[in-house]
Amino acid sequence: MSEKLKVLYTGKTHTTGGRDGASHSSDGRLDVKLSPPGTTGQGTNPEQLFAAGWSACFIGAMGFAASSLKVALPTDLAVDTEVDLCSSTGGYSLQARLDVKLPGIDHDTARAIVDAAHQTCPYSKATRGNINVTINLV
Repeated sequence: MSEKLKVLYTGKTHTTGGRDGASHSSDGRLDVKLSPPGTTGQGTNPEQLFAAGWSACFIGAMGFAASSLKVALPTDLAVDTEVDLCSSTGGYSLQARLDVKLPGIDHDTARAIVDAAHQTCPYSKATRGNINVTINLV
């Protein structure tokens, strides 16, 4: 990446204790306890946080795509994201599924919005070629 990037925002967190710890943002807006996935611990886990962030970002990217297509997004749109923590002989990895609901938009237009969003969403860009990702229109 030789292109100089204009930084629009920097999220800063301080995390202690790993999956059995806590994480706090520098601005105080995020203050979460962490616990390993599948346990009865009090906190959330990195996979849930990643899924929430990706869903929110993907909705923003769909808004950008829809506006360029001159399509209004429905107010009841939703993205349900699942992030799997996987293990194999090579260690741990992630895989993800995004189930996108765009009620009232015809399938071809919805697919164009989703495909364009997947090209521009920073989370999609960061994972492209690194993990298995499936995006479904539901």
